[in-house]
Amino acid sequence: MGIIKKYQLKHPDEFEYQKPKEVHPHDHFMDLVFLRFIPRWVTPNKITWFRFLATPIVVLTIAFGNYFVGIILFVIVAFTDAIDGSLARTRNKITKFGMMFDPLADKFLVGSLVLLLVFEYYDWWLGVALLGLEIAFIASALVVRYKFKTVHMANVWGKIKMILQVLAVFLTLSALLFNFPYLFTIGAWVFGLAIGFAVVSLFAHGV
Repeated sequence: MGIIKKYQLKHPDEFEYQKPKEVHPHDHFMDLVFLRFIPRWVTPNKITWFRFLATPIVVLTIAFGNYFVGIILFVIVAFTDAIDGSLARTRNKITKFGMMFDPLADKFLVGSLVLLLVFEYYDWWLGVALLGLEIAFIASALVVRYKFKTVHMANVWGKIKMILQVLAVFLTLSALLFNFPYLFTIGAWVFGLAIGFAVVSLFAHGV
């Protein structure tokens, strides 16, 4: 955690809490069902860092062929993406750091599994398209951050894209776990939909 502390001391403005522009209906649902059990000392940024640190464990578990545990770990880690965003909005703990690094944590998780699974079990062009679009998202965010000194908020298209990617990875792992190849076909279509929403999201950001 020393690196995090150093970064926080160097960029204190990125950790200043802001109030959300809007609290969505699903945030209230998350608060009622899940967030109420999360202690106050657990901040959204800590959950984002957990996703970063847990991703290599998920990838290694799957790489060694333990698909049952891998699916469980993947679902838990992917679900933290819903938790940290809703937690930030319902507890007025939105930060510039979170707006920047939350989507990066998502891309680290999904991108790692695309490298591991998509190039192995799907056509290579599907993996290239998925990774290429994620790189485009990162490049766009960096340009906005350093040129315009602001941070892109995730739009609804990007959120749908993330949900579809998570679903496609889940279907792929299920196909491997249950030896049910038909799920690969469904997974390919879902990855294709995710690519479509990713393109729309980029254009919505003005890329």
